Amino acid sequence: MTSPNLSKPNLNNPFIALSHKNFRIYLMGMTVSLIGTWMQNIAQPWLAYSLTNSPFLHSLIGALQFTPVLLFSLFAGALVDRFPKKKILILTQSASLIITLILAVLVWTGHVRYWHIVIMATALGVVNTLDMPTRQSFVIELVGKEDLMNAIALNSTVFNMSRVIGPAVAGVIMAYAGISTCFFINALSYAAVLISLFFIRTNTVTRVREESTRIFMDIKEGLRYICHNHVLFATLIVVAIVGTFAPNFSVLVPVFAKEVLKQQETGFGFLMSLLGVGSFFGAIFIASLSKSGPNKFIMYMVPLIVGMFLIFTGLTNVYILTGLFLAVTGFFFVSFSSNANSFMQLNTSEEYRGRVMSVYALVFGGSTPLGNLYAGVIAERLSARMGFAACGGIIIVLMIVLFLYRIKKAGSREEHLSRVK
Repeated sequence: MTSPNLSKPNLNNPFIALSHKNFRIYLMGMTVSLIGTWMQNIAQPWLAYSLTNSPFLHSLIGALQFTPVLLFSLFAGALVDRFPKKKILILTQSASLIITLILAVLVWTGHVRYWHIVIMATALGVVNTLDMPTRQSFVIELVGKEDLMNAIALNSTVFNMSRVIGPAVAGVIMAYAGISTCFFINALSYAAVLISLFFIRTNTVTRVREESTRIFMDIKEGLRYICHNHVLFATLIVVAIVGTFAPNFSVLVPVFAKEVLKQQETGFGFLMSLLGVGSFFGAIFIASLSKSGPNKFIMYMVPLIVGMFLIFTGLTNVYILTGLFLAVTGFFFVSFSSNANSFMQLNTSEEYRGRVMSVYALVFGGSTPLGNLYAGVIAERLSARMGFAACGGIIIVLMIVLFLYRIKKAGSREEHLSRVK
């Protein structure tokens, strides 16, 4: 009779990925960097809206920041599969530091103009096009496949913890120390990731494909792989719906806070922090479920809940109630996105991981320009209220259409099988 292995970690431990030293180091650096990023994510839309007083021009910056993802993600994925991910991250984090520092100086000296923000946001978008799939596919090199879902959820937890801290701090700093301080802090925060990468020693992941393959052939192979994998393809359809119309908070919340709730910088910052609180608990929830694997209920039913609470947010006039609805929306949105990310990675072979995650980034982040413009135009022509309602409503409608299509397709398949028999 064998004795139990007492050193084996608890299967339900939501922090099991932290047993990997490389992941702990990486997460510490990312935590600092993400707090800075969320400070800029609050300062930049407020600055843009203050300069233009136009929801559409304000939404255009968000659209331009994600347009490079839409245009170049497929090429980025092929590059990620060709080069060491750690070296790519050093390059992208260094470039982000320089771009953010330039914007900080422009704001600090009082020379910033709307077109400066447009250029810098687009430049950061180009860098993020390479950075996003690299970070997504780098995690497995830090923890291995067994603890991957937990690591993804913990990564999301840190992201959303930063989403709580960053906006709250940014709101106070903008009110008392000026917007430029937020940009300077973010520029310095990228150094934390660079330092953490210096101490990380990753496991070499075997590349089973030929490095001489042409980049366009790499892209074609990756797309064919996804199309032939039913789980990946179905997941991407839902991600496209939710990723386009749910995460338009940076467009709608500042307008809603200013025009409907009559709030200033601090009030806006705390609203975004409440969104982050819900998102944080959503990530913790997924981390606690990580050993049971991705959940189909979360994949297909939670988008309906997200859409419903977006509509509720647009209907309220009360500041606290708006914050509560945003928190609930954040909880379900992050539960969905972490679950979808795990679906993608756990159903992908290693040689295609960079390309698959680049398509995930393309669908999830690349659809953001369309969603930002959609929300911005409605907020400009009608109101921020209608912007929330239109985003939530279209998610619900498209998910219902998808359900009906899947039911019809399943019925057709059963009918075909019965005829064959």
